[in-house]
Amino acid sequence: MSAAGNTTRVLVTGATGGIGRATCVELIRQAKSEGKAVSIAAVASRSGAALEALTAELNSLGARAIGLHANLADAASCVQLIDDATAFCGGLDALVSNAGITRPAPLADQTVEDWDTVFSVNTRATWLLARAARKALAESRGAIVAVASMSGMYPHPGYGAYSASKAALLMLCRQLAQEWAADGIRVNTVSPGMIRTPLTERVYQNEEVAARREAMVPLGRIGRPEDIARAVAYLLGDHAAYVTGENLRVDGGLCDRFLGTIPGVARA
Repeated sequence: MSAAGNTTRVLVTGATGGIGRATCVELIRQAKSEGKAVSIAAVASRSGAALEALTAELNSLGARAIGLHANLADAASCVQLIDDATAFCGGLDALVSNAGITRPAPLADQTVEDWDTVFSVNTRATWLLARAARKALAESRGAIVAVASMSGMYPHPGYGAYSASKAALLMLCRQLAQEWAADGIRVNTVSPGMIRTPLTERVYQNEEVAARREAMVPLGRIGRPEDIARAVAYLLGDHAAYVTGENLRVDGGLCDRFLGTIPGVARA
């Protein structure tokens, strides 16, 4: 990840959630290890105590951080968000499009309104943010990482709009990677598997469900936000300087195990 002088400048959406917060913290850790300062625009869907607490935490860790909030389903808000972040940071080296929503429902029952909202936040917002940030990212020869999902590669019954939106996000980022490579902008995605976050914590409070889920994962555990944060940081960093248009699946081997669950198949 290129930087202005000795400062890395990053915008992270969905920053107050488990993966977003962990990504901000990991980027600070990585910058410190490289002897760099870091400016972070941490973005949430609304103002309030959670965003204030995160901003205070990031500043206490040594970053220069600002908390911003925006409705990512609104096109004008996405443009304003990039303007505000770029002004605060003095440019932009990286965009992490992490914010996402679900509206679980069978496709036969999915409302048009929910479908449109899911696509607006999960897919369109990344395009709008990237388009608004293109000039700044081209100047820094920066990078974009969008957080997709294993549900974007495999159908997830009951999550039709979500799965479709994440599949579209994967192709959007591959398209951006091809179109903007000449500008020196790299674009990649990370697809988490089952991750234990504040949003999913309620599920894992059921010990039986937690154990059954862990048993499904070849590596034998549920992922943590830090697992995804490290993947994001890698794709933004110099070690991935020749990587663009790729999707890094971080699922403990879960998706590749599915065929092995078919009864009657010999086990290794």
